[in-house]
Amino acid sequence: MIKDYLKFSVNNIRHRKIRSWLTVIGVVIGIAAIISLITISQGLQNAIEEQFELFGANSVIISPKGFENMGVQAEGLTQDDVRTLESMSEFKYVSPMATSVAQVEFHDEIKFLTVAALPAEDYIDMYGDMGISTEDGRMFRRGDGSSVILGYRVANKDVFEDSVNIKNKIKIRDEDFKVIGVFEEIGNSGDDNSLYITLDDFRDIYNDQERVDFIMAQAKPGQDIESLKEKIERKLERARGNENFQVMTATQIMEQISSILGIMQFVLVGIAAISLLVGSVGIMNSMYTSVLERTKEIGIMKSIGAKNSDILSLFLIESAFLGLIGGFFGVILGTAIAKLVGFIADQAGFGLLSIKINLGLILFGLFFAIIIGMISGALPAKQASKLKPVDALRYE
Repeated sequence: MIKDYLKFSVNNIRHRKIRSWLTVIGVVIGIAAIISLITISQGLQNAIEEQFELFGANSVIISPKGFENMGVQAEGLTQDDVRTLESMSEFKYVSPMATSVAQVEFHDEIKFLTVAALPAEDYIDMYGDMGISTEDGRMFRRGDGSSVILGYRVANKDVFEDSVNIKNKIKIRDEDFKVIGVFEEIGNSGDDNSLYITLDDFRDIYNDQERVDFIMAQAKPGQDIESLKEKIERKLERARGNENFQVMTATQIMEQISSILGIMQFVLVGIAAISLLVGSVGIMNSMYTSVLERTKEIGIMKSIGAKNSDILSLFLIESAFLGLIGGFFGVILGTAIAKLVGFIADQAGFGLLSIKINLGLILFGLFFAIIIGMISGALPAKQASKLKPVDALRYE
C-alpha cells in the first residue's frame, strides 16, 4: 500500500511540475535560511570559544570602566594598579597592555594599523600560555628596543603590496622599528593584522610613561577564579580610592558572548521561520486545489472500495513528499550558503570561522520539512477523505 501511495504522489507531483516547484519554494527558502543561520552561528560560537581557550580559564582581565557623572570620565589604569596586582601572591604573572591605531609606513606605503604592546619579558610567558609562537624570527627578549613583531597578514602581502621580511625596517608614528619576528596565523583579522612592540617603546612614541589600557593577569593553578576576582576588586578599590575599573574572567566574557549569540540566533531563526510559514501555506493552498481538481478521481476510488483512511493517507503522503522535496533542496542550499560564508570569512582573515556540516542538523531540517508538509496537508486531506462518492462523481 505504501508503495502505491508513493507512486500516486509522485505521478500527481510530476503532472503539476510548475505548481509543485512554486509550492515548495517557500519551504526551500525557509529550511535553507534555518540551516545556514544555525550552521554559521555555531561556527561563530566555536571560533569565539577557541579564542578564549587561548587565554585559559585562569586568565583575568582588568580594564577601565567609564561612567558619566556631570560629564567627568573615569580615570584609566596606571602602573600603580599593576604594582597593586603584582603584590598579590595568587598570580603567575601580571602584564600591563597598551594598544592603539597608529600610522605605519613600509616602502612609502602608509596604512593605519593596530599596535599592541606588552613588556618585552612578558611576551614569551603570555603567548607561550596561549600556544602561540613566531612563524619566523624570534620573540622579544628583555632589553629589546625599537623592534617589532608582525601579525601574520601584515607580513604576507595582505596589508602592504610588498611582503615584510625579518630585519626589514618599518615606521610606526615616524619612528623606525626593526622586524625581529612574524607571529603564526592566529585566525582572526584583529590579531593577524596587528603589530606588536614593547611597552617601553609604545610609551615613548606616545609620550605617556604611565599608560596602561588593560592588565592581563594569569592566576596560578588551583586558584578559585571567582574568589580571586572579588579579592582583586577589593584591593584595587582600596588602592585607587574609586571603582572606576572592571574585572572580567575569560569564562565570564565567554558566557556573555554566548548569551548574545543565543539571542541573535533565536531572532534570526524566528525570521527564517516566517519563510517556512509562507511555504506551509503554499502547500496547503496547493493541496486544496488538488482536492478540487481530483474530486471525480476521489469519487471513482471510493466507488471501487477505497476507504476514507486511504484517501487521507494518499493526500498526507503527497503533502509530506512536497515537504521532503523542499527540505532536501533547502538543506543543500543552506549548507552551500554556510560554506560560502565560511570561505568569504577565511579570505577576509577570519580563518577561525570553521563551518562544519552537522549531520544531526541536516536530518532535523529534512524531518522538520516533512512534518511541516504533513501539517499543511492535513486539512485538505481530511476534506478529501470526507467526500461522498455520489457527490464526488457529480462534481463539475
